[in-house]
Amino acid sequence: MSAGEAARVDVWLWAVRIYKTRSAATTACRAGHVRLGGERAKAAQRVRVGDEIRVRIAGFDRILIVRQLLTKRVGAPVAATAMEDRTPAREPVPRIAVRDRGAGRPTKRERREIDRLRGRD
Repeated sequence: MSAGEAARVDVWLWAVRIYKTRSAATTACRAGHVRLGGERAKAAQRVRVGDEIRVRIAGFDRILIVRQLLTKRVGAPVAATAMEDRTPAREPVPRIAVRDRGAGRPTKRERREIDRLRGRD
């Protein structure tokens, strides 16, 4: 494809291995999980080199910049060169203390560990 051409957003997301299937990429577009230039993207909307795509996966947004247009699924090394990932680093998920039901009251040592996990040093 030349620089003036464009590719469907659902096909591109599938080709660069963001989604396992093209139908999953289409479903994500219909559900509003894909944004192109800040606006909700329809599955057939065209992407060009330099466009910014935001994809919501598992509750987190991935920010991708299109570097190369692809219409066929390619290997992981080629897919990595076709996009630039500008996703900020995720904040660590806080650990939650879980005790077995019916385990009784926590010991002094367990109580201190629970407080440490909850940030109440």
